[in-house]
Amino acid sequence: MSKQIAIVGLGLIGGSIAMALQGFEDYEIVGVDVSQPTLRFAAEHHVADRVTDDAAGAIAQAEVVFLCLHPQGIVDFLQRHRDGFKPGALVTDVCGVKTAIVRAARVLPPEVDFIGGHPMAGTEFSGVQNALKDMFRGAHYIMVPDESSDPDKVALLERMAVYMGCRDVVRTTPEQHDAIIAYTSQMMHVIAVSVCDDPKLFEFMGFEGDSFRGCTRVAALDVPLWTQLFSLNAPQLDQALERLEQNINAYRQVLRSGDRKALAEKLEWSASRKRQMNRHEQEVQA
Repeated sequence: MSKQIAIVGLGLIGGSIAMALQGFEDYEIVGVDVSQPTLRFAAEHHVADRVTDDAAGAIAQAEVVFLCLHPQGIVDFLQRHRDGFKPGALVTDVCGVKTAIVRAARVLPPEVDFIGGHPMAGTEFSGVQNALKDMFRGAHYIMVPDESSDPDKVALLERMAVYMGCRDVVRTTPEQHDAIIAYTSQMMHVIAVSVCDDPKLFEFMGFEGDSFRGCTRVAALDVPLWTQLFSLNAPQLDQALERLEQNINAYRQVLRSGDRKALAEKLEWSASRKRQMNRHEQEVQA
């Protein structure tokens, strides 16, 4: 009998993971969801090797469990099923916050190894119908093992990330992960929705350039999901936004001064930092 990987939650990310992991070593991919339309779509489009709505039965048999639910859903699932995982199993997640999830996973018994994970990929869409087998190709996979994590389980998670097509696997702490995500992802979403709050949005509609469309691409977000992500990472996001406010205010002050030389110097300093970042990315990819 083959070993099993249970993917709990067949949304955009869960569906993509199920598709990307098919054929991995000798594992059967079992997709789990409470939505019958989702399960029908997943079965008809071969998103997983097998699908079921029996979460308890699936995790009791699985050597690996991916929790691909909204953040609060993961917290609730861990609490509700803490004694239902197969002894010796690896349990991981794909959530965009780590401190709160790792804390919630402390309810698990010692014979179950929880390693928080975050494949850094996605789109502005949701649902299994938008899942992509190549979703994670070239993406970073962040994991947050601790001193008690089984090295064999860490290695297994790394192999799965590589099989999914991830560019690399980065190990860090939950706190550092959340600081990274607050700056590189969550703050960008706040900027996007804030731009769309401007009363001129519809008055100027039809005159958007590529920069506007790029800036606001993620503004049509999944509200329940991002409410949870922002709330569970509020301290780190608040710090990132405070720094952003200071930077914007610095530009406002130089604009109000009318000093073009000072404005040019400030723009050059900012642009040079971005060019330096671009060069570094090119060197890494070379």
